[in-house]
Formats: sequence, structure tokens, C-alpha cells
Amino acid sequence: MLKIVQSPDTVLSRPAKPIINIDKAIHHLIRDMKETLINAKDPQGVGLAAPQIGKSIQLFIIRQTPRSPILVFINPKIEQFFDKPEINEDPKEQKNLSAGLLRAKTSTTERGQDVQLEGCLSLSNIWGVVKRHPGIILSYLDDTGQKHRKKFNGFIATIIQHEYDHLRGTLFPKKVLEQKNQLYKSIKNAKGETEFEEIKL
Repeated sequence: MLKIVQSPDTVLSRPAKPIINIDKAIHHLIRDMKETLINAKDPQGVGLAAPQIGKSIQLFIIRQTPRSPILVFINPKIEQFFDKPEINEDPKEQKNLSAGLLRAKTSTTERGQDVQLEGCLSLSNIWGVVKRHPGIILSYLDDTGQKHRKKFNGFIATIIQHEYDHLRGTLFPKKVLEQKNQLYKSIKNAKGETEFEEIKL
């Protein structure tokens, strides 16, 4: 299992380089990244980018739920954004999602509002409201080197955009501030339950 790099490590703030050869070293790295993502328990992650484990290369992995297969994306490029998804996401699937990237977690804030919060395994206990495009077209290579060009909608499109930002050296709080949204810090109350406090800037 790999150590997840924490902000403000500089590897998280610089653009990652394309992968030239998908060799044994890359396959070993993918295997170790999968193990690291699976073992991220508090909270559970749904995505992990290579810069988060100290490798400044264009590679990330994702899974929508703990039971979903882990997908591998190499040298990805978002070719198009959509303001409306072309297919509806299964509400049962969305309901079962835990914090992933920790990711898009429905949480009640100290104001009593129900909001979708985005987090990151490289930013412990920090969350924010990020507006993402509900649909994208992505070109990428899989771990065998095969080229793909696919449409993604809903939650998986959100995960991809978050991980794609990592490859560009962008962490989600920058998006939160650019969009003039709110950042939160998660804490445990006396009952051991997670609560969210607004971060005053």
C-alpha cells in the first residue's frame, strides 16, 4: 500500500507528464494504487491520481462504489463538457455512495443545509461545494494501451473531473473559491458522528 501525499506537497500543484510507455513499472504502480484506494476507509475514496502518491504522471483510477470495478485512465483528455447529462443516473446507486475522493457526500452543515460536498484523500477533513459538469467526453488509454473515447455522465463524470484536475495540478478548494462557494472542515462530535463546520476565510 502506498502513502497518500498530503497538501501542500508541490507534486500536487504541478501538471503531470504524459506516460510514454505502459511498462511493467506502470502496471505495478496501478496495482499498488488499486490496493491503496481499496484500503482508504475513513472515509472511503472513489478516485486516486498518480500525483497523490508522489508520481507526476498522467494516470488515475476510479470506482463509483466500494463494489464497483476499478477503472484505469492513462493520458486522459476531456474533449467536451455537457451542461445536461444524456442519461439519468440510478438514484439507488447515488444514494449508496459514500464520501469518495472522498467524493460527493450529502451532508448537513451547521446551517442545517443539505449539500453535496466534495473532498480529497490529499486534503484530510476538508470539504467543499464544487459545481461540476454533469456530462463529459473523455479520450484516454486503458492499462493495456488501448485507446478509448467515451461519454460519462452523473457521478462518474464528477469523479473523473476531480481526478483530471489532479493531473493539471489543481486541488478542489481552488475550484470552490473560484466559484465563490463554501469550504467546510469535518469533525467528530461527542457521539462519534461527523459534522461539518464552515471554514471562515
